[in-house]
Amino acid sequence: MNIIDIINKKKNKQTLTFEELDYVIKGYLNDEIKDYQMSALLMAITINGMSEEETINLTNIMLNSGDTIDLSEVNNIVVDKHSTGGVGDKTTLVLAPLVAACGLTIAKMSGRGLGHTGGTIDKLESIKDFKVDISNEDFIKQVNEINVALVSQKDNLVPADKLIYALRDVTGTTSSIPLIASSIMSKKLASGASKFVLDVKVGEGALIDNLDDARKLAKLMVKIGKANNKETICVLTNMDEPLGCAIGNGVEVIESINFLKGNHVEDLYTLTTSLAAIMVSIGKDVGIRQALIEVTEKLENGEAYQKFLDMVSYQGGNIKEIELSSKIHSIRSNKSGYINRIDPLKIGNLVKQLGGGRTSKDDVIDLGVGFLLNKKVGDHVLENEELLKVYYGRGDIKIKDIINCFEIDIIEKTQNPLIYEVIK
Repeated sequence: MNIIDIINKKKNKQTLTFEELDYVIKGYLNDEIKDYQMSALLMAITINGMSEEETINLTNIMLNSGDTIDLSEVNNIVVDKHSTGGVGDKTTLVLAPLVAACGLTIAKMSGRGLGHTGGTIDKLESIKDFKVDISNEDFIKQVNEINVALVSQKDNLVPADKLIYALRDVTGTTSSIPLIASSIMSKKLASGASKFVLDVKVGEGALIDNLDDARKLAKLMVKIGKANNKETICVLTNMDEPLGCAIGNGVEVIESINFLKGNHVEDLYTLTTSLAAIMVSIGKDVGIRQALIEVTEKLENGEAYQKFLDMVSYQGGNIKEIELSSKIHSIRSNKSGYINRIDPLKIGNLVKQLGGGRTSKDDVIDLGVGFLLNKKVGDHVLENEELLKVYYGRGDIKIKDIINCFEIDIIEKTQNPLIYEVIK
């Protein structure tokens, strides 16, 4: 058995056996299979796909490539949430403390930026001294005391995925449904939670750009979850424009704090409360309406914000110092009309070009750069009115490219819903 034969086999649209996939993962972990060889296989998988059996096998192999988290000492039901990634997607930052305030436990391990989308861990690191790496003992202690912790993936927790995840980011293989499913579910299963709610982003700013593929991904992940006796629910949500108003790392943390303090951007509010209600519903075995009432109450009375403050304090962060560039440029509209489109993919890539994302897996991110939208899709804008602010550092501001992200017309278009459907 050798890697060249396996690459050629997948290149020729043939099915890989469990043994072949196991050989690849172990060989890559042992550095017997090199980055360029794994990249070739990932590209062949992206182009030619994998069968359901192959994907389940790959998930289980990656799951068993390292340690798993034992949450048996957690004195509560642990419900986990994951997003497939979107532009401006800071949902975890507000959802985790909100669900914790409702009495459930969020013991969550998150990732770093992938492609044009931001990572929760990068965002949290924009808070001065916030520790994303804590010991298992402190992790368990924290979630038992305040019900919430957000930390980075442990070095030996699904190490195969950690390496492949970084490689996919820089090889144009982030959109493969089997690779997304195996990556997400291997991490979720290893994390030790009892139940999962997965936010599957669909649209121009997501890894999946159409509903058919999103449904395939959702159904595959639900099937993997059920096969492992884990209740799994997928929510298909719209990513045809950035979520909320902030796109970047520090700027998204600030928006999240303002949100928890009562400054609610409509789309972020709708998505967060909907996901939280599903998590509370399955975690407490109550109806969705009752769950939504509790979620709304905890958000409005400040308990969710207090949970966020508790989490930051436990993990050593200073909420008064968040990295944000002092260089600000205002971008104004060149005409009047309704904003019918804000291209999330272009916006995400422009933030990446400013230094807010990675073009190689070893890049150091500028946590202080980003965009802050003053207008959303459906809003009316006047000529010379501010569209957004740019927080910039070492990267160039491409004003024409930024303005071209906005489609403005005198006639307002009907928009797609924010939440398409729930699959379970």
